Amino acid sequence: MEFVSWNVNGVRAVHKKGFLDWLDDARPDVLALQEIKASPDQLPEDLRNPKGYHAIWTPAERPGYSGTATLSRVAPTDLRQGFGEARFDAEGRVTVTRHESILLFNVYFPNGGQGDERLAYKLDFYDALLAHLNDLVAQGESVVVCGDLNTAHREIDLARPKQNRKNSGFMPIECEALDRWFEAGWVDAFRHLHPEARDCYTWWTYRAGARERNVGWRLDTHLVSPDLADHIRDARILKDIQGSDHCPVLLALDL
Repeated sequence: MEFVSWNVNGVRAVHKKGFLDWLDDARPDVLALQEIKASPDQLPEDLRNPKGYHAIWTPAERPGYSGTATLSRVAPTDLRQGFGEARFDAEGRVTVTRHESILLFNVYFPNGGQGDERLAYKLDFYDALLAHLNDLVAQGESVVVCGDLNTAHREIDLARPKQNRKNSGFMPIECEALDRWFEAGWVDAFRHLHPEARDCYTWWTYRAGARERNVGWRLDTHLVSPDLADHIRDARILKDIQGSDHCPVLLALDL
């Protein structure tokens, strides 16, 4: 089963750049979108309900902001919008769906770059979601978490680590928050297969030709519960796919 995750930085914008043609060609089993910045009633029909897919849209209460959506070729057998924390769920950051034995959390993790209050919100989100997920794993669930983490975990995950140590996305306190996930047994699928691969990024600023020069950050990935580690068959960064400042990432599981 193939899971693709993509922060589209505005689903209406990426729609104008050939998104549906790409989807028709790529045909992943499940596609998780982050930062959709729209509600379903703002979308044209061909985007709201793409041919061959079941679509679940989880917009933020604030117009034109955040939001997630999950598209699947087979209708999910379970659906939850949010994870039961009102202050996080209001921003449309989590869509949960079940696909066969997999419980998929499509997550747009907060950005902590707008001051101390938002940094605290981001760190609280990391810890609250981790506690929720650990409870599910303890109950026997097999879980995949995909999306934009908004943090590069290690120096190998961004092109300019020394220059960005004080910037949100690579601050020590943010990396430590991610450490707690891996200490709990969560597995970064990409690093599981490519532990020392360098220059592998998923986000590039639009400024100064960063993408062409590959001056980027690896912010997007799939995290899997410990029981799924041996089922990872592929984990790739689809760096050539244009349309957003992020590119899609792929996970293939042998179920």
